[in-house]
Amino acid sequence: MRPKLDDIDLRILRELQADGRMTNVELASRVGISPPPCLRRVRALEEAGLIRGYHADLDERKLGYEVVCFAFVHLASQAETDLAAFQSRIREWATVRECWTLSGDIDFALKCVAPDLKAFQDFVAELTAMPNVRNVRTALALDRVKDEPIVPFG
Repeated sequence: MRPKLDDIDLRILRELQADGRMTNVELASRVGISPPPCLRRVRALEEAGLIRGYHADLDERKLGYEVVCFAFVHLASQAETDLAAFQSRIREWATVRECWTLSGDIDFALKCVAPDLKAFQDFVAELTAMPNVRNVRTALALDRVKDEPIVPFG
């Protein structure tokens, strides 16, 4: 069930998605309310689970991760126990930054980072050797064209 959000709640979410580091005073000013009710609204949005957290947007290349790649995994079996085992292993790999379950011919799409191509090749070798992995296709990212938060506020 979707929570009822008014225009101010939506403006708060839009502003925080764009810049989660601003002060409550700045946020209140941007959305047109005073700081105390703004803080109450933010806390209510957090408690409702609409705001899951805050993070810094880091430059992976400047931190030594030169390779960004996508791996598309097709499993031999989609039985619940097999899916759970695969997902559990994926959660342990620091190389995997995002993992999405997909419909269609591909079961999982993984967004991965590695310091160099050799490290990524080693990861792919481990991934393809996993039980139940039928095949893995990879694609190296050449350039980031767009990287926006997932909720498209107008």
